[in-house]
Amino acid sequence: MRFFSSASARMALLASVVSSAAVQAGNSTYYNPVLPGWHSDPSCTQVDGTFFCVTSTFISFPGLPVYASKDLVNWKLISHAWNRESQLPGISWNTTGQQQGMYAATIRYRDERFYVICEYLGTPRGDIGVLFKSDDPFSDEAWSDPVTFPVEKIDPDLFWDDDGKTYVATQGIILQEIDLETGEVSQPPISLWNGTGGVWPEGPHLYKKDGWYYLMIAEGGTQMDHSITIARSRNLTGPYEAYENNPILTNRGTDEYFQTVGHGDLFQDANGNWWGMALATRSGPEFEIYPMGREAVLFPVTWEEGEWPVLQPVRGKMSGWALPPTNRDIPGDGPFNSDPDVYDFAEGTAIPRNLVYWRVPRDGAFSVTSKGLQIIPSRNNLTGTPYSTTTPELSGQQGLSFIGRRQTDTLFSFSVDLTFAPRQVGQEAGVTVFLTQVNHIDLGVVLLTKSSNSTCASRRRREAKTHLALRFRAEGLPESRTVGVPEEWLDGPIRLHIETANATHYNLAAAPAADPYARILVGTASAGLMSGGNGSFVGSLVGAYATCNGAGAGVVCPEGGEAYLTRWRYSGAGQYISETEVV
Repeated sequence: MRFFSSASARMALLASVVSSAAVQAGNSTYYNPVLPGWHSDPSCTQVDGTFFCVTSTFISFPGLPVYASKDLVNWKLISHAWNRESQLPGISWNTTGQQQGMYAATIRYRDERFYVICEYLGTPRGDIGVLFKSDDPFSDEAWSDPVTFPVEKIDPDLFWDDDGKTYVATQGIILQEIDLETGEVSQPPISLWNGTGGVWPEGPHLYKKDGWYYLMIAEGGTQMDHSITIARSRNLTGPYEAYENNPILTNRGTDEYFQTVGHGDLFQDANGNWWGMALATRSGPEFEIYPMGREAVLFPVTWEEGEWPVLQPVRGKMSGWALPPTNRDIPGDGPFNSDPDVYDFAEGTAIPRNLVYWRVPRDGAFSVTSKGLQIIPSRNNLTGTPYSTTTPELSGQQGLSFIGRRQTDTLFSFSVDLTFAPRQVGQEAGVTVFLTQVNHIDLGVVLLTKSSNSTCASRRRREAKTHLALRFRAEGLPESRTVGVPEEWLDGPIRLHIETANATHYNLAAAPAADPYARILVGTASAGLMSGGNGSFVGSLVGAYATCNGAGAGVVCPEGGEAYLTRWRYSGAGQYISETEVV
């Protein structure tokens, strides 16, 4: 891949892209992904001129984010359908896998009510179907406790037929009638279609148009052979005839920058134009560097009466139907996905909606105080023993003391001011690029014994046998690096930085908050460590953590070691829309 790392080169490319934005009369030009950052398996609908989308979240919490937009480009996070432990008590802490949890939801609207249907994988009693309802999607509290239903497959769709009956279609592709009040599903499931021969026929969505039932699915797995195919029938239960020109959307076998295109949903705007959203990965055919994982892309759809839909191929720069006018007048207190973070955590303020945890956190682990956002350390560090069933208190299952936000830009800068006064050796707090518990890059402030690194400075007012250090480490790198915290930094917060050196590497650095220009670059790591591996379904988060690295007992660390965060900042510096173009 060819990447430009200098600011002048990036700005020149930006000017070039913007100046070449002439489009056909009546059409609009926009750039993918419209929902950058980890937003896999998008499903969308439009109600009274406002578009609503939901994406997968697996074990991150709160889960199933609901975004709203009036122009298809500016997307505001308005709520999470799964937002409180009482909705699914005990489920999160009994989930062991890093990519289990909430898979591939569908959002639909009917009779003045919104529905989000999903399946949760990895519970001790097996997978469960969940159906959340809301009369006000702009409120977390308005999302109901879920109606649960038995499932055999993933990726549920929700479809109402003309007679008012409601159906759920899942991977396979099978169809069952569902009772929206009780969760009862009809038996046995009806087999509709098995696709065109690609592996894992899944992600079904049903549409009725011009007397035809259209069944659109994903095939080929979620990597380089991913695609969208379609079939239709005059009857809901089939038989379904496959379109002779399948797949109707894919980038497999190409050298396009956007790969893994698939798992899409179709919807109309207020003018009757058809659009689609799907997942894609900005990896190029090399499929090696893609830390943001599977993102949500938008494409125009031409769907003439009685004909098959025609989906425009996914590219970084798109031209299609005239977009609705730019409009950011969306209710709610959540941020727009592409906006920067400017959070100071003043006492009495809420934790921002776009900050998430890895599983449901322990009660009291995170709170906004007079000192800033307080993190109570967890015994497990960010890795712990992530698949352990014998030591759950060290696995992260019972609450990982980590809070983060999606990396939503190819090029970005993130920093936070950390106030931290550890009392016990091993107590640590810092920042991280986090994909899963077995894929993360960390820069922590940690109290170590003197023997850990004789070059580190001793902390004033502390016995000489211990010292405060900056420790850089990454899962996948053979060794960590430790640098002593300079004495002159110890009287105030330490500013910790994560930023992109270029599109392929992260720099992690530190400075005293009182003198940001005294920055020390502590480590650099490849974004390849955050690409695929044990996190093939998810995308990178950047955030902060606190741990006592296994000391203590049960889930309780020794006294002390709380971390306080202020001046949380995240800002994007550029999006790659091809191997050589930045906007």
